[in-house]
Amino acid sequence: MRDKFDSVIMIGFGGPTRGCCRRYEECPGEAYCYVEGIVGQRSGGPERIREVAAHYEHFGGVSPFTFFSQKQAGALEMALERAGAGVPVYTGYRFWTPYVEETLAEMGRRGLKRALGVILAPHRTKISWEAYRGAVASAREELGEDAPEVEFLEKPWHTHTGFIDAVAERMRQALPGEDGLNDVRVIFTAHSIPVSMARASSYEEEFRGTAALAAQKLGLQSYEVGFQSSPDVPPGTWLGPDVVDVIGSASGGAKAVLVVPIGFICDHVEVLFDLDIEAREAAESSGLRFYRAPTVGTHPAFIGMLSELVREKMTGSGN
Repeated sequence: MRDKFDSVIMIGFGGPTRGCCRRYEECPGEAYCYVEGIVGQRSGGPERIREVAAHYEHFGGVSPFTFFSQKQAGALEMALERAGAGVPVYTGYRFWTPYVEETLAEMGRRGLKRALGVILAPHRTKISWEAYRGAVASAREELGEDAPEVEFLEKPWHTHTGFIDAVAERMRQALPGEDGLNDVRVIFTAHSIPVSMARASSYEEEFRGTAALAAQKLGLQSYEVGFQSSPDVPPGTWLGPDVVDVIGSASGGAKAVLVVPIGFICDHVEVLFDLDIEAREAAESSGLRFYRAPTVGTHPAFIGMLSELVREKMTGSGN
């Protein structure tokens, strides 16, 4: 089963951790350098960098993303081992260490030749899928022959039973006994992207597809969708409505709101700040109790799904 691939690399956005990048003589902080690397020289950049970097200060100036995504990698490695398809599972990120290039270089030093790439995003758009693939291609070109080949797991999983089951279970876990799922306003969220980018991808359709299946799984009578974390800067209009605006709209008699971040598969600052702080404040201002479903993380159904898809690819039976 392992003949086709000798390793897996899980590829994600990244998040700042302790350790100065030495980009400046006097370090402005890991979060500032991280956000600067994303925003770059775009219009409104300096103000946006300071604004977003300040969000990280609520969490000590760093993000738990690396910790949680590496837990996912470890859980997948163990699941593959139990299934008789044991290979090492690595993580590589676009905007923080270990960068994709660093991870591929390490894999090459260990003699690994052919890796299966798993992109840590359930819904496809240029800013995630294409950009992650581009990061791998650039890293391999820079490293030359020492870099392992990388083939990607192409099969969509935003509607896979394992993902939907994990989302549904996380929703159940989020509510105490006093509130049932049909007693609260359920709002599914994903990161907003520019409308122009959404028109050129299946991102919004896939997001809404996940929401519909999760709601169906739980027998919800109604639910809403909202987008989050959109910057008030170019390029132009971003997908809406914003989750804060959805929360602030007429409650229809509900006394509580449950926000479900299905566009994110592990917790990081855009969940912990944009939802747990900003969205919570909006709910409380509207007189609503606020609940937030955990991300799927290492839920057994989600990790089992990844293991299944990886093993299918290894045997040539999956895309």
